[in-house]
Amino acid sequence: MKLIRFTLLFILSTNTIFAQKATLNEFSEIDKKALQLPDSLTKTTDQIAGYINSNFTTDKDKSRAIFIWIATNIQYDIDNMYAINFYEKREDEIAKALSTRKGICENYASLFTDICKKSGIKSFVIEGYTKQNGFADYIPHAWSAALIDGSWFLFDPTWGSGYVSGGKFFKKINNEDYKASPAKLIKSHMPFDYLWQFLNYPVTNQEFYEGKTQENKTKPYFNFIDSIQVYENQNHIDQIISSAYRVEKNGVKNSLVFDRLRHLKLEIENDRQMKTMNLYNSAVAEYNEGVNDLNEFVHYWNKQFTPAKTDSAIQTMVDVPWNKLKDAKSKLAQISHPDANTTNLISQLSKSIDNVSAQITEQQDWLKVYFSKSKSKRKSMFYERKVSWFGIPLN
Repeated sequence: MKLIRFTLLFILSTNTIFAQKATLNEFSEIDKKALQLPDSLTKTTDQIAGYINSNFTTDKDKSRAIFIWIATNIQYDIDNMYAINFYEKREDEIAKALSTRKGICENYASLFTDICKKSGIKSFVIEGYTKQNGFADYIPHAWSAALIDGSWFLFDPTWGSGYVSGGKFFKKINNEDYKASPAKLIKSHMPFDYLWQFLNYPVTNQEFYEGKTQENKTKPYFNFIDSIQVYENQNHIDQIISSAYRVEKNGVKNSLVFDRLRHLKLEIENDRQMKTMNLYNSAVAEYNEGVNDLNEFVHYWNKQFTPAKTDSAIQTMVDVPWNKLKDAKSKLAQISHPDANTTNLISQLSKSIDNVSAQITEQQDWLKVYFSKSKSKRKSMFYERKVSWFGIPLN
């Protein structure tokens, strides 16, 4: 009996050890090859992606290679851990991480996402905040998403590279932050925009605080796959507008969410003001060109249409400024919700356009009569009145 017990115990222990080794060595071959990437080929993400594409074939293996290379080679920048700037250019974030071999969350995420994209994997940088040990952090965080074999997975190369303790960074690869399912990572990672939860029943900020992150099918169904496709087809400002809507809808729970929403709304307002300025300036330019074109007609009229042009060419000399003034008026009409000063400028320009348009109408009416007469009778029409610059009749 003792022998049998000993044998059974030995077998169970051996199986346990083998099971642990299998888990630990799951990525060993991929990791080994990824970490053989020559330092000379790590100056740019193009070089790194070139190595990845040459040595790995599947998106799963590529994503692992990218993850382990970043998590192993980039050190967390303790000195700048609070200096998060989500609005820094992505290329600058990437260049800084590769040149210094240091970074914070945004550098890790931008680097991972850029290499993924250049390796043929659809990927996004996700920005939000996290919760650790039951408490929401007071600084924002960034991580990544990648489409692997038709499904979305989440990657946090920052958390996956090690941890901070006592003001120091300790390197330790954490595979829990590699290829995590959205349903799992939502327990600790909350995107500002619920689009990037990749869940059909998104978790609100309040629920995240309360730890209620399990799927709740009593909520309205959210088709995030179709919504991401819509997002990809939108221009930048429409992406910002739709994102602001989702951020606000999910509840402004803390200062981090508030700051993100405020920034989005500020960007929307700045875009509106820029469009207003561009439309107004374009309208002014059209008006000025229209006046100049009309003055060319007036100059030609005062020379009694010498040298001679065809009737259609003469008519065009009046139609061109008319159309430009019409375009100017149309652009003014596109300006929405202008401030008081802009409203005054629009009013003044609109009156000027109407005044010059009235003069063009008078020239068009005059031409109709002129074209209806024989050549012998046309000459006398020039002595009936004179016309000044800017299309204003003298009599």
